[in-house]
Amino acid sequence: MDMQWFLDRDRFAQMLGIRIVEARPGYAKTAMDLTDDHRNGAGVAHGGAIFSLADLAFAVASNAHGKLSLAVAASIAYVKAGLGSTLYAEATEISLGNKMATYAVTISNDMDDVIASFQGTVYRKDVPYTRETA
Repeated sequence: MDMQWFLDRDRFAQMLGIRIVEARPGYAKTAMDLTDDHRNGAGVAHGGAIFSLADLAFAVASNAHGKLSLAVAASIAYVKAGLGSTLYAEATEISLGNKMATYAVTISNDMDDVIASFQGTVYRKDVPYTRETA
């Protein structure tokens, strides 16, 4: 499913260099090449950059259903230093209801090391949200 229009509307994600690798209702994979601008004072990926990568995968997966979905809760656990040249976030739908949906996002690097785990819940508004309605 082409969700590029969604990313085109997100200037912050574009500034970070995040791209959509794959998207379909309830699933999304995003990627971000690590540059010096993404690193913290210790030289590893900044937690905010990692969270933003996961958050975009979460947003794409939930909005790919074509119904405006907005985060109401999100949390992240960092389990390993963010090293490597590219980070990936893979969002999978855990539950889907009429008004709420929950997603799990795994963040890994190009060496297949899991570096963080993200969980998010969205509120699904009764508003169509597609390329044509956005």
